[in-house]
Amino acid sequence: MAAPSDEPRQKSLPEHVDDESGALWEDERGLHVVDFLTNKAGDDLKSHKNIGDILESLKEENNVLSEQVNLLIRNGKNLTHLQGVQPSKNHLGRMLNQIQTIERHMKYLSCLQLIEECSDFEKILAQLHWPNISPTAQSLAPVGNHQELSVQLELLVTQLLALQTTYPSAPPTAVSQSPICLPIQIMLLPFRKRFRYHFCGNRQTSSLSKPEWYLTQVLLWMSNNSTFMEEKIQPILEGAETHLSARVELCRGLLALVQEKVASDALRLLYDDALFCHLVEEVLQFEKELRSKLSYPPALPGLLHLLLENTVLQKWLTVEKKMAVEKMDAMLSSEGAWSCQYKEMCDMDELRAPDCAETFMMLLQVITERYRYLTCPSAQLKFLGLQKELLDDFRIRLTQVMKEDSRYPLSARYCAILNAVNYISTILRDWGDNVFFLQLQQAAVSLNDEVLLGGLGLMELGQLAALEGSLFDSLLALLDRLKGDMMGRLLDWTMREFKEKAKPYSQNRWLSFPSQQDQSSMSLSSSACPMMLCLRDRLLSLHQLLGLSLFQLTWQGLAERLDHFLYQDVILANHFSDGGAAQLHFDMSRNLFPLFGQYCKRPENFFKHVKEACIILRLSVGSAILLRNVLEEAEEETDAGDHERPTLMSTLHELGVYCLAPCDVLYVLRLRVSWPGQ
Repeated sequence: MAAPSDEPRQKSLPEHVDDESGALWEDERGLHVVDFLTNKAGDDLKSHKNIGDILESLKEENNVLSEQVNLLIRNGKNLTHLQGVQPSKNHLGRMLNQIQTIERHMKYLSCLQLIEECSDFEKILAQLHWPNISPTAQSLAPVGNHQELSVQLELLVTQLLALQTTYPSAPPTAVSQSPICLPIQIMLLPFRKRFRYHFCGNRQTSSLSKPEWYLTQVLLWMSNNSTFMEEKIQPILEGAETHLSARVELCRGLLALVQEKVASDALRLLYDDALFCHLVEEVLQFEKELRSKLSYPPALPGLLHLLLENTVLQKWLTVEKKMAVEKMDAMLSSEGAWSCQYKEMCDMDELRAPDCAETFMMLLQVITERYRYLTCPSAQLKFLGLQKELLDDFRIRLTQVMKEDSRYPLSARYCAILNAVNYISTILRDWGDNVFFLQLQQAAVSLNDEVLLGGLGLMELGQLAALEGSLFDSLLALLDRLKGDMMGRLLDWTMREFKEKAKPYSQNRWLSFPSQQDQSSMSLSSSACPMMLCLRDRLLSLHQLLGLSLFQLTWQGLAERLDHFLYQDVILANHFSDGGAAQLHFDMSRNLFPLFGQYCKRPENFFKHVKEACIILRLSVGSAILLRNVLEEAEEETDAGDHERPTLMSTLHELGVYCLAPCDVLYVLRLRVSWPGQ
């Protein structure tokens, strides 16, 4: 009975122990939480705010742990997937290795085939006398087996073209857009060997001072072998449908040699102005012949792009300016600077430009021809800016020389300076209408070039964009101002001289001249001879010294000033008898006007005040009285005169008076002394 009673008690003991240990664990956890809260909250345990912060911190930690668990789960799945892909990866790696091995074998076989075919191709070329180094060798050609060689040549070129499509070529350089076809690369080998032998290294033919040697040689190679390329190679290329030009491909290959040489030489000559300038000249000449004589396509680069490299371009601009300034100094200081080259052909040379002006504008034209074919508009605009700078410098120099001669504006050098200013203005106006400069104008507007367009307002920019102005307008304004100032000085000097000679004439006693019925017996007033001779001599001198357009402006301006002077200082300052009026009319119509008659058909039209005053002074007495009465009535009755003004003006027009106002006509009438009763 004892055993059964003990068994239940043994079974229930763990439950009691578990309950007790659980309670202890709960107590310990509570104490742990209390300790934790005490450590975290300290004395502020009762603060709800701190407890909230603690709970937020616990939530954040819980979220971080959740994300880490999710990441581990995903990584585990990926690892399982990768373990399944590993066999496929190993298989793919083995296949790639096999493909690479096959490619190496193919390249090796292609190289063997290339070497074999190149060797055969070179043998065929040698039998066809390739390359043609000199013009005399063109007559040499195979005779007996010509047909067989042509067939072999076609076969080898076709095979080489096919081989190039399967064998990767070198990547195209920055200059060439596409690699040269393989057959022509082989044909270029002899040229490359000769070029490097003669023009690279320390040989005498590789002199930096003689770039024309290798440039001319390459042009000869292109020219001498163009016939062979067009007759032998071009038909094969067309049959293979390559759309290539054999001649152009040969030129491209030879150009590659020259480009490398020029680029190297240009950098070596940056500190030698003379040799650098010579290199640029030769490169420009080479480019010109390449495009014109050999018809090299404009779309393909030649040598000019090498000169557009920033360092080389800046050096070119610097040398261009330096050379131009030196030549400008030389031309202005030369003995014949102000003489006309065509003075023996004055009738043909309408501008009569002095030698210095013609040489200077020719210098600018040469600069234009140098940069005209550059492919970069911004580089062209830099040269245009240089030209404008040189033009302004030359204008300042002309102004300085003019001021030295301004004390005597009728001198030959003063007139030559005036001709120079007019000549430059004429050329610049022509340039403003030139297509090349109009294109540069559009480029300057589109690129917003600060050098050429700086200081211009929106209206001026709009006019340039619409081609209503030109890039030379600012210079033309300065030149026109200088021309106007010089012509003003010249006319002022001439008028001072004329007025000095005309003093006795203006002081004549015109009211005491006797009447002469027969004008055939009249002669020039003795007091008018000095001023007429002075005027004649000045007109002849200016006609010989000034250009045609300038002289036209000069004699017309002089006629206008003479008309004003004679009207104001001779006619309005005196009273006239019938004889005095007749003498004045004779002096003007038979002597003054004819001096200008050789320059225009109706010179009296340039002396309207004098001509009309003579008409009024020479009216018959009756007509003069009637006209005076009409004018006086119109003057007294202003209102009525306004209504009758058309009638009054028609009356004056019938007499030939168009310029003088009615009040001026009345004033001139009152200068007559021959009135009835006087």
